[in-house]
Amino acid sequence: MKKLLSVLMAAAMLVGVLSLAGCGGNGGETTTDPAADADNSAATTETAGDLTTVTAGKLTMSTNAQFPPYEMVADDGSFEGIDIEVADAIAKKLGLELQVDDMDFDAALLAAQNGKSDMVMAGVTVNEERQAVMDFSDSYAKGVQVVIVPEDSDIQSIDDMDGKMIGTQRGTTGYIYCSDTPENGGFGEEHVTAYDDGATAVKALLNGQVDCVVIDNAPAQEYVKANPGLKILDTEFANEDYAIGVAKGNTALLDAINGALKELIDDGTVQSIIDKYIPAEAAN
Repeated sequence: MKKLLSVLMAAAMLVGVLSLAGCGGNGGETTTDPAADADNSAATTETAGDLTTVTAGKLTMSTNAQFPPYEMVADDGSFEGIDIEVADAIAKKLGLELQVDDMDFDAALLAAQNGKSDMVMAGVTVNEERQAVMDFSDSYAKGVQVVIVPEDSDIQSIDDMDGKMIGTQRGTTGYIYCSDTPENGGFGEEHVTAYDDGATAVKALLNGQVDCVVIDNAPAQEYVKANPGLKILDTEFANEDYAIGVAKGNTALLDAINGALKELIDDGTVQSIIDKYIPAEAAN
């Protein structure tokens, strides 16, 4: 537990991290609208009264759809998941149509930061470094970082990770925590391998290229379910808050999102969406 406390303290002191992220990416960018990239580069059109969005009549959400059950690609090619449904509910509250742009996670953060998308939702964790370059909504969900290991692994606790090779998603808080120096509660950059997405990190674990994988609990549950022979350590690695990121200083949009989000939390909509994808028994 000393290591866990050190990791959490280190998270508050990290600086200078580019494209600070809460989950990984698939290395490429797609969009639900082929014209979205051109529209995004143009930016700002008046919609929904005084609210300014990237594309007229739409609320553009950048994400990485490789983070089940928060965002993922359905069999028919559409997007689904907790973040997708919450974002759609927010868009409807604002009288807008949701536009989902799927891309690498670092790019998703930068798109919102630079005003190429209206907001980023991708299991994004709020911390001081991200708050320095983006503004965030109120939290709508809790994230827990956990450790995936083979069932016969000699890693039984966080402290057992010392000297092991750790797999993470590129640009995530898991990567930030783990790659920090041992003095700051990490394991050292030389002991961490970053992958484009969680699925690739888990594949590396199955192939023996890494000894464990640090990732958010919700996708971890999905990966373990799909890959017999893996398990999740009982000890949590870190606890985090998920929120919606927007460009720094975009107060009008942030206030509108927070207003809609509050209504959706108060009337139980957000919790019902979370329960749909993460049943209570799976969350315990």
